[in-house]
Amino acid sequence: MAPMTDIAANLRDLARQEQFLEVLDRDEAERRFRRHLCLAPRGTETVSLAGARGRVLARAVVAAVDVPGFDRANVDGFAVRAADTAGASERTPRRLHLLPEVLTPGQVPQLAVEPGTATLIATGGMVPRGADAVVMVEHTETIDDGNAIAIEVRRPVAAGQFIAYAGSDMAAGETVLRVGQVLTSREIGMLAAVGRAEVEVWRRPRVAIVSTGDEIIAPGAPMRAGSVYDSNAAIIAAAGEEAGGIACPLGIGADDDAELCRLVDQGLSRCDMVVLSGGTSKGAGDLCYRAVARFNDPGIVVHGVALKPGKPLCLAVTGGKPVIVLPGFPTSAIFTFHEFVAPIVRAFAGLPGEAAERVPAILPLRIASERGRTEYLMISLIHGEDGGLAAYPTAKGSGAVTAFSQADGFIVIDAQTETVAADTPVEVRLIGRRQLADLVVIGSHCVGLDLLVDWLHAEGIAVKMLNVGSMGGLAAAKRGECDIAAIHLMDPETGEYNRPFLTPTLELVPGYRRRQGIVYRRGDPRFEGAALEQAITTALTAPDCLMVNRNAGSGTRILIDRLLAGAKPPGYWLQPKSHNAVAAAVAQNRADWGMAIETVARQYGLGFIPAQDEDYGFVIPRSRRQRPAVQRFCALLGEERTREALCALGFRL
Repeated sequence: MAPMTDIAANLRDLARQEQFLEVLDRDEAERRFRRHLCLAPRGTETVSLAGARGRVLARAVVAAVDVPGFDRANVDGFAVRAADTAGASERTPRRLHLLPEVLTPGQVPQLAVEPGTATLIATGGMVPRGADAVVMVEHTETIDDGNAIAIEVRRPVAAGQFIAYAGSDMAAGETVLRVGQVLTSREIGMLAAVGRAEVEVWRRPRVAIVSTGDEIIAPGAPMRAGSVYDSNAAIIAAAGEEAGGIACPLGIGADDDAELCRLVDQGLSRCDMVVLSGGTSKGAGDLCYRAVARFNDPGIVVHGVALKPGKPLCLAVTGGKPVIVLPGFPTSAIFTFHEFVAPIVRAFAGLPGEAAERVPAILPLRIASERGRTEYLMISLIHGEDGGLAAYPTAKGSGAVTAFSQADGFIVIDAQTETVAADTPVEVRLIGRRQLADLVVIGSHCVGLDLLVDWLHAEGIAVKMLNVGSMGGLAAAKRGECDIAAIHLMDPETGEYNRPFLTPTLELVPGYRRRQGIVYRRGDPRFEGAALEQAITTALTAPDCLMVNRNAGSGTRILIDRLLAGAKPPGYWLQPKSHNAVAAAVAQNRADWGMAIETVARQYGLGFIPAQDEDYGFVIPRSRRQRPAVQRFCALLGEERTREALCALGFRL
């Protein structure tokens, strides 16, 4: 039993009401707390790929190489000209002369595939000049007449069949990973594929954890009367690491002023924040308040929040570092940690805010609530016979360890509500579900769009992008499968971009202009110094002048066909799906000319003959126009900093 002098001192402290407790509503408490914090990552560090799993990317990763870096075979077979296989069948095979070269992975082709010839190629081998398809070996038969070796092709192939074009996976200059992305095995594979051995990540914030109270004992210790195993430290440590931090347990602090002050100071010196649990109310035995009240820069900013559970929460800041004293009861402690502390850990770790998924349900029972406090009621979800969800309260108090961990989610009961009737529709915030995309963008890829998406990610807007080309994006918008379709489609008859393709259900938001033109290797006398008309004439008439085209349905292909006016020069059926693949084919001497945008030509060091500017715009289904993420995208597009950044990239407004 405590000496009478100690008991008297405690009674005097309680009578003086030393501990100031002004109860605030939840949002005001959060505003006061965050006002004194810099919610930014705590610095960066470089880690090897072996140590990168689970880390958060601190710098966007831009591919320095194309993946694949060349047009490669997807099967074992023969590199051919597709036209040479037209009409091939078992009864009427097409015979091709086999060139004296075997293209295994890593071997650079020395011989071009001319009409009537073929080259043996293995899966992963570099496709030689002149070839525009690969025929599978099982669809051929080798013929050896003693003088020469030939193959008979017994099944035709289309141009581009069984070829993976350069940059078709990842293109040089393409942003492949963005700041804030969590690195899993999938992202690490992408880093390795573009040649990265190390990656810059945000340093994980260190979270000092202190449990307090004479009654608290460590798990594994013998239980004694009046004692409680310390579950809070384990829960908070795990939750802190789930939020992106590093847990630094400092042990259990006894109810002693000097001991608690020592532990708090130790945590501040070693870590980025300190989290204590227990001892936050006005009780005589609650000493955590005094261990924190000595700070005045600003020190305690919140002590008491109108929440159930979690009313006695104490929030302080010193030296720019948060110091949080959570309630001692487990459900109160973990709930207030997730509401007030986990978002701070995530911000320090460089992670975006985590938006909980919400689902509609019916509350089958009448619930009484305490007026004056916003109540967070833990819920278990049950599927009803009609397929809907019923929201059943867990019926466990804030002292229950299992109340939070076993709940599927929670509902919020307003502070002015005393009773919620049975069969009331409610919205359940789920616990532990992955955040869904806020914005879905489908269509043509562009580095300018990458810039906009990077900035949206930095604002905490989760964006999913699918680069499927302009026609694919337009089709997705018509079907209502995306929020935004990025397109640059020209009407062949009028020459107008994008607007002619709209329907009454679609709206066009103008973007910016990109310059399209012919790309060629610098110094090529056939193109160097030529105007557009002269270059097209040369491309159509010069012997052995090989083209690389673009895929049907792309905006660039529409422009090419218009310029060629029906002509189909050599290489016309070589149709990769990106500007980068076109530039790579020309730069690697697998083709002599093609059409791409000016920014890509500069990136590959190619010559560029301007053809015309194109409008790169954004089609939005009218039904999605008012979505917050869509509105933010449109607002960002009109900001001056965006205009300046796009101009710096070489685009025109």
